[in-house]
Amino acid sequence: MGRADRKASVERNTKETKINVTINLDGSGVCNVSTGIGFLDHMLEQLSRHSLIDLDVKAVGDLHIDFHHTTEDTGIAIGEAVKKALGDRVGITRFGSALCPLDEALTRAVVDCSNRSYLIWKVGFSRPKLGDFDTELFREWFQAFSQSAGLTLHIENFYGENNHHIIESSYKALARALRQALTIDVRAADSVPSTKGTLSDNN
Repeated sequence: MGRADRKASVERNTKETKINVTINLDGSGVCNVSTGIGFLDHMLEQLSRHSLIDLDVKAVGDLHIDFHHTTEDTGIAIGEAVKKALGDRVGITRFGSALCPLDEALTRAVVDCSNRSYLIWKVGFSRPKLGDFDTELFREWFQAFSQSAGLTLHIENFYGENNHHIIESSYKALARALRQALTIDVRAADSVPSTKGTLSDNN
C-alpha cells in the first residue's frame, strides 16, 4: 500500500456487534458515524474533524444489554482500520503530542505509532454516567483503539470539573496528536522512523 492511498476498510462481525469502518488518513475530516450511541458518535466526530481523518462508521450492537460491546468493538474496528491504512509506516512522523483545553478542562495526548500497543490512562470522572453512557467505557474505547492500531498512547487530564468537557478534550487531544504523528515527514518520506529499520509487528 503506497502512501498516496492511505485508506482502509474493516468489517467486524460478532454475535454482539456488526461494524463497518472506512477511513482515509489523508482526508479533510469528513465524518459519517452511526453507532446507536449518541455521545460516542459525538466523540468520533471530534476525532475525525480534528485529526482530518475521513471516518465512516456503521455499527449495530446489543444496546439492549448495555453500551459496552458496541463501544469497545468500535474502538477495535477503527484501530484495525488505522493500522491497515498505515501499512509499513514508511515516512510517517511517528510521534505526536497535543494539549487541548475545553473551557475549564485541559488534557494532553502523546502518541507513538510504534506498532507496539500500550495505554496510559490518567483520566478521572466525578460521575459514573454521562446521560446513559457509563464513563468507565471511555477507557475501554481508548484501550481497544490503541491496542488494535498499534499505538503507544498516553492520555492525561490535568484538571477539569465538567465530565463532558474532560472526555471531549481527551478525544480532541488524541485527534491533534494523531494528525501530527500520521503526517508524512517530508525530510524522511522514504524511510521508516526507527533505528531498527522496521515498525512491523513485535519490533
